Amino acid sequence: MDAKENVSGSSSISRLELEFECLCIRRTQHPPVFASMMTSKLLLLVCYVSLLCFVSSSSSDFSGISQPSKVSLGLYYESLCPYCSSFIVNHLTKLFEDGLISIVDLHLSPWGNSKLRSDNVTVLCQHGAYECFLDTVEACAIDVWPELRDHFPFIYCVESLVIEHKYKKWETCYEKLNLNSKPVADCLSSGHGKKLQLQYAAETSALEPPHKYVPWVVVDGQPLYEDYENFISYICKAYKGNEVPGACAKYSSIGILKVNRFPLVCWKGVNTMWDLLERIKTSMLSYIDVTGLL
Repeated sequence: MDAKENVSGSSSISRLELEFECLCIRRTQHPPVFASMMTSKLLLLVCYVSLLCFVSSSSSDFSGISQPSKVSLGLYYESLCPYCSSFIVNHLTKLFEDGLISIVDLHLSPWGNSKLRSDNVTVLCQHGAYECFLDTVEACAIDVWPELRDHFPFIYCVESLVIEHKYKKWETCYEKLNLNSKPVADCLSSGHGKKLQLQYAAETSALEPPHKYVPWVVVDGQPLYEDYENFISYICKAYKGNEVPGACAKYSSIGILKVNRFPLVCWKGVNTMWDLLERIKTSMLSYIDVTGLL
């Protein structure tokens, strides 16, 4: 590499680092009244996702060598299924460790086990009307902030509140992440969110094989079924490139270990016993949250 190429590469890397630093500063400069609301875990996630997404998207600018295709990872989920929330918050974040996101193309589809009534307009969600609303909120977030570094921290924040049974406080995520609420609000009020719902409905209905429950995790077109928590092993196995991320080295010696246990999923189907139990559980948790019994 000649001197000119060295200068160019150094300039590109410096620009990347500067953009990342500025992004983290913008995201973390909160007024004092909101400072205590930002947890260290969420802050770390925002900066880490931003850095890795910058590096991943800019790597082709630094090298003339063509990169191998990324492994596609699809998550089909619904906002109030506790197993979906747990997967997003406690497992999917591992994508941003040891460079794994550099080989992954992540796609989120917030529809899950929802159904359309015969009028093809009215949506029936497994965990009630508020789940329909939050699914639409997250669909709008993905639409108005298409970059992973922007919409994933927001969805992570909302799903963290679901785990804490405080999901009706989802709007606090704007403040925690220093995001402008207007784009999502406009998406919801204009009816565009409804159109996005129907798009995700069609996308989920077209899955082959059809999904049976959520979370439904798909790696390069192949569903992982109940073994979805082991998604990293499947990603590393599917990757055909030579520059293997450090995350894959951890799993290469372990292999794919399937756990025999009761499936941690929300089963597909409305007006079934599973659906009834899920509704009862969600209602009880909401009641406990409101009354402060626990």
